[in-house]
Amino acid sequence: MSTLLELAAVYALGCVLVAMLLCTARLLMGPSAHDRVLALDTLWMSGMVLALVLGICSSSQVYFEAAMLIALLGFVSTVALAKFLMRGEIIE
Repeated sequence: MSTLLELAAVYALGCVLVAMLLCTARLLMGPSAHDRVLALDTLWMSGMVLALVLGICSSSQVYFEAAMLIALLGFVSTVALAKFLMRGEIIE
């Protein structure tokens, strides 16, 4: 890897880890359920970005497949939680 790409990857990893830490804090201290769902949504997106950055650093396809699975499961869980908050039940 080139030096500039290594520096950018380290910076991106640091930013993603700070974002995950702040999302975890909001998830634990959120004043309402809506804030907690939003924090959880942002947390899985940050986890997906973390997997992508690690895939770029290691040049491995496994991380990209993991990021795709995280995105799929995160989207489905966000839709289910939003539906639960709106109607009180997930399956009708």
